Amino acid sequence: MQDKNFDHDDEQSNEDFAAMLEESLGSTTRLELGQKTDATILQIGPDWMFLDIGQKGEGVLAVHEFQNEDGELTVAVGDRISAYFVSREGGEMRFTTRIGGGSKGNEQLEEAWRSGIPVEGRVEKEIKGGYEVKLPGNIRAFCPYSQISLRRLEKPEEVIDKTFPFKITQFEEQGRNVVISRRDLLEEERREQRDALKETLKEGMRVQGEITSLRDFGAFVDIGGIEGLLPISEIAYGRIEDINDILRIGQRLELVIKRIDWAENKFSFSLRDTLADPWAGVPTKYPAGAQISGKVSRLTEFGAFITLEEGIDGLVHISKLGEGRRINHPREVLSLGQDLGVTVEKVDLEQRRISLVPAGTELESEEKSYTDQSVIAGMGTFADLLRSNPKGKRQKQQ
Repeated sequence: MQDKNFDHDDEQSNEDFAAMLEESLGSTTRLELGQKTDATILQIGPDWMFLDIGQKGEGVLAVHEFQNEDGELTVAVGDRISAYFVSREGGEMRFTTRIGGGSKGNEQLEEAWRSGIPVEGRVEKEIKGGYEVKLPGNIRAFCPYSQISLRRLEKPEEVIDKTFPFKITQFEEQGRNVVISRRDLLEEERREQRDALKETLKEGMRVQGEITSLRDFGAFVDIGGIEGLLPISEIAYGRIEDINDILRIGQRLELVIKRIDWAENKFSFSLRDTLADPWAGVPTKYPAGAQISGKVSRLTEFGAFITLEEGIDGLVHISKLGEGRRINHPREVLSLGQDLGVTVEKVDLEQRRISLVPAGTELESEEKSYTDQSVIAGMGTFADLLRSNPKGKRQKQQ
């Protein structure tokens, strides 16, 4: 009896130990076919890489899925990747980032459609409404224009002969009617990038971005996960007449983040903040009394703006123009783009203003304003004379 009781206790102890071992290895969550999983690369062999998927058993994935066109690996041991679960054999679980070539044809593609696993396809040609794409097993599929990219392509032909991962959105007639989308995968990738940016992005940071569109008021820039505005006022220190003369679609830029608003989905950047401030050298280059040459860049009712260098403009007040005679507008004596010799009258670093006079004009101590409310030299109008004698009294002649 004692032996039997001992055997029973021993068996119970073994079961308890097995349960504890199972618990120590971590609970196993059964993966569903096509489920996307994050994994860590444990080892890389000639043909297969082994993955830690956070539970019992190892995952395996074909090495060629992470090789570039030259056969070089684009990942390393310890890297985190995302992959789709495709099968389980014994303790080994097979993963893929997309379904590539193979002889199973329809069977493989139908499984990819049901499980949501991406398939690799080559864009063959443009057809009505979109593209014809060749999938594994020589299956032909249709990708609408709207589903080939996140935004409309300026040159639809630029994707011809290129290979991309696609998601099958429609699979009918045993593979004779297949519709696919690349945009679905790009949007999923973008959501993941956005979530990651929420943890790291801060105002004042420098980021790399690509111009996606140009407007009169600025450029929209994609930094990988979010798109924001680069206002025309933040492009350069100087005045920009036409943004197309400075920037182009597809151009990559280094920018400073000016504003982040996740709730309103509004983001703004600055290119100017990455550039050297031209005003830092103004006291040395343009002291009062310095004689220099500039170009007339803007004419207003109260004066002419003269560009001394990119980002540095000075003002010649209208009262200093006309060589002693009164004028109603600077355009009477100056034209846009004209070269003009000037003398620096006053520099205000705090307000970033430089007062100028035409070369040869005697400097005055009284400073002129940048606004159109400035007093214009001369006798003025009849109303001005009345204001100077508000009671309307005549002075008696002596």
